[in-house]
Amino acid sequence: MILDQTFKNQDYSQTRLAKGEYENCIFEGCSFENAYLDNQNFMECEFIDCNLSNANLAHTIFKEVAFSHCKMLGLKFEECNDFLLNFSFKNCTLNLSSFYGLTLKNQSFLDCKLIEVDFTEADLTHANFENSHLDRAIFSQTMLQKADFRTAKNFNIDPEKNQLKNAKFSKDGLSGLLRKYKLVIE
Repeated sequence: MILDQTFKNQDYSQTRLAKGEYENCIFEGCSFENAYLDNQNFMECEFIDCNLSNANLAHTIFKEVAFSHCKMLGLKFEECNDFLLNFSFKNCTLNLSSFYGLTLKNQSFLDCKLIEVDFTEADLTHANFENSHLDRAIFSQTMLQKADFRTAKNFNIDPEKNQLKNAKFSKDGLSGLLRKYKLVIE
């Protein structure tokens, strides 16, 4: 087990991160682009200004992990070990990533770019999308009860194909719920 370590400006895209259980560790300015993070355990860790784009996340454990200011393009989070899966995102770019079928209750996406992200069949009950960009994000059979979209931008959610009971929207965001009807809202 690797405890309370800080890893700064390391490049794991060529040299693999040592296999292990990382607990209460900080990864800052590290590159994991196209890296193999499969079968790794991250518990109560923080990733700051890291590039994890296209990393292999097969069977990876993320328990209480915070990502901030990270580039995370094309990640398949559904390949992670979903036991105790819990993370948060702040100022991250998650474009083209997938959360297909995951249970992510109370998930936070704060100030994130979520362009073309797949949330199909995910449970995002009580999720917070504060100031996040959701252009072309896919919501299909998604549980969005009590989710907060009041300051989210560019979302397109079909109320007939998703569960939206008690979800929060601003008046300005209502067009994102009605887009399929091709209405003119002024």
